[in-house]
Amino acid sequence: MKPQDMKDLRELVEFLKEHQVAEFDLDRGDTKIRLKFSQPAAASAGIADIAKLVTAAPVVQATAPAPATAAQAAPPAPPADPEAGLHIVKSPIVGTFYGSPSPGAPPFVSPGDHVEKGQVICIVEAMKLMNEIEAELAGTIAEILVENGKSVEYGQKLFMIRKAP
Repeated sequence: MKPQDMKDLRELVEFLKEHQVAEFDLDRGDTKIRLKFSQPAAASAGIADIAKLVTAAPVVQATAPAPATAAQAAPPAPPADPEAGLHIVKSPIVGTFYGSPSPGAPPFVSPGDHVEKGQVICIVEAMKLMNEIEAELAGTIAEILVENGKSVEYGQKLFMIRKAP
């Protein structure tokens, strides 16, 4: 698995744990993932435990790199400090990110702008439907992490908002 795939898998596992999902299956092409959580032990599960829960379908590549990738993925946990004190707004769907209501219009928000909870901060288009993404809390836009018109994945980080005091 690629490092980005492991990152996405970790975010998926966190989401599933947060919503107390007991089982999850994903079958996408030549990759199959099955996750099963026992509710009492889910809170203490580490990267090594997650690697045991993931089973990949037969692939042309050898399966030996997967455990090495999981072992390499364990150390990056501490670099969460740059985002300390910031709220991350993630994409709730797969689609195309738009920072303004229409081409040529000013952006909904820019870095340094103050936003209120419920204020529209961008649009994610999915299947010709324009989904307004709202600020989840009041604060200041610290950074916009996606370029206008670029594709976004489910759970991808879109904005960093510094919480209002």
